Amino acid sequence: MSLRSARPVGTVRRAALGAGAVVAALALVAGCTGSPGPTEPGPTAERPTGDVSPSEEPTPEEPTPTPTPTPTRAASNVPLTKLAPGENPPQFIIFSFDGAGWHDRWTEFREAAAQVDARFTGFLTGIYLLTDEHRDAYTGPGHAPGKASVGFGGDAATVTTLVGDLNAAYLEGHEIGTHYNGHFCADNPPGGGDWTTADWNSELDQFFGFWNDWQEINGLQDTPPLEIPASEVTGGRTPCLEGNWDQIAPAWAAHGQTYDSSIPGSGIAWPKQEYGVWEFRMQTTSSPTLGNVMAMDYNFWYKFNKAQNQPERAPEIRAAVLETYRHMYDVAFNGNRAPVLVANHFNQWSGNAFNPAAKDFMLEACGKPETICATYQDVIAWMNVQDPAVLAELQARPPVS
Repeated sequence: MSLRSARPVGTVRRAALGAGAVVAALALVAGCTGSPGPTEPGPTAERPTGDVSPSEEPTPEEPTPTPTPTPTRAASNVPLTKLAPGENPPQFIIFSFDGAGWHDRWTEFREAAAQVDARFTGFLTGIYLLTDEHRDAYTGPGHAPGKASVGFGGDAATVTTLVGDLNAAYLEGHEIGTHYNGHFCADNPPGGGDWTTADWNSELDQFFGFWNDWQEINGLQDTPPLEIPASEVTGGRTPCLEGNWDQIAPAWAAHGQTYDSSIPGSGIAWPKQEYGVWEFRMQTTSSPTLGNVMAMDYNFWYKFNKAQNQPERAPEIRAAVLETYRHMYDVAFNGNRAPVLVANHFNQWSGNAFNPAAKDFMLEACGKPETICATYQDVIAWMNVQDPAVLAELQARPPVS
């Protein structure tokens, strides 16, 4: 199976990120909101009666400056309450987008999410933080500098716009994860399935290096900073869902990763701890319109017409994909209540058939009773507060499809 990340036409180990870097990042958050508004002059002392020389005039007090407000991130939409034994959990839906480097799509899905109090996750391709001019800053394991299976960040304006999108999304409560960097798969070896632990360490070192140093690398020190602490990137999805999990697991641990959503699974099931992280296995479903299929947009496309570009059939594809999402929700809600994964890319494949289906489903499902459209991190936080026996019962429920 081949998945491709859609996109229109420093090496620092995570474990070595110091407290100073996080403090600096937080300081930048407070410093980017503009200057204080105008203030009224403070009161002056009463002028005494009688003759007073200018040198004896009281000095007016300096006006008190208005403090600059610090942006506040939106609260989680997941109540961290314990279930009673036998009580049904919320029906979680986790929307995610691989690549996460397209301004129009960020805007579209942020606006949709705001209408239904949804949160979603963008898995960022790290080289989108590099301008094309500075592509040689990346060296994929086993590849020459400046080479990748997807494009780089474009010009300086495009990169700075992306940083603004990431900042805005994070403040609204959405999550940024990693889609690694060069999108090297089996069709452009060596890909993720061939990489060693050292290779994965290099890939993540570079991802976090671009995250922390993108301004210096690109010569863009005067642009607004990326305000999200690197420590907030705690999980991701590998390109093409490829990887030798025994090899990548030590790299996850070295870079503070707490979850993954790459390993193909069977049906829709509750996540469990695997390879030292929460593993949200990629789901399969018995779609009423597409048959048995892995629930990801590219796989839907391949199942529909072998991934042929047929824009004239976009309405037909959109309807088939929306019916698939509805089916996944129904079998989970009425079955094991496992989180439903809506795994997408920002794309316009086959006449823009797939992103509209995901947005339709977001607007339709996220406002339903007992349903929460949340991020991976927030679902993990909810699982972590559950009584172990209650969570074990949920995880023991058979998959549904």
